[in-house]
Amino acid sequence: MSDEKKWYSLRVISGKEKKIKERIELEIKRNEWTDFITQVIVPTEKVYKIRTGKKVISERNILPGYILVEADPARFTGEVVQAIANVPNVIHFLGKNTPIPMQNSEANRLLGKVDESKDAGEQMLEPFLVGETVKIVDGPFADFIGDVQEVNEDKKKLKVIVKIFGRGTEVELNFMQIEKSQ
Repeated sequence: MSDEKKWYSLRVISGKEKKIKERIELEIKRNEWTDFITQVIVPTEKVYKIRTGKKVISERNILPGYILVEADPARFTGEVVQAIANVPNVIHFLGKNTPIPMQNSEANRLLGKVDESKDAGEQMLEPFLVGETVKIVDGPFADFIGDVQEVNEDKKKLKVIVKIFGRGTEVELNFMQIEKSQ
């Protein structure tokens, strides 16, 4: 038995990836395939939005409509492939009845993105852009409108030019103190 596992791409109905993943994992346990099907993953990354001055974190699919399955190619054949493909809302494997394994570089790139997301925390879903008009919602300049001068994604801060007494003044704020102006 080879211990060289491969990743396979499974096309599913978009928006139902988590539910389908649970059903596939149940099928794997029920049929005792856990020794050669090692992982079933929905590739996601953490993102956040600022809503009414609060940071709202959510997960976003990197590949909507796809689930990744890691399995031993020697035993991942006919009956097993058919059983997984027959799970409700599954469309088919890439390669239909004889699944084509993903290239290692491709799988590593996707999985790396998932791992990076876990380590790095979150990314902003709608980032602030230089030149964009924003409204300050917190601090001494609350309710002021200004233009973004500089964005520091690492420190989650930005510099905004606000008009005070008719003159442009630079103010440094964190992402939680501002929101996109409508």
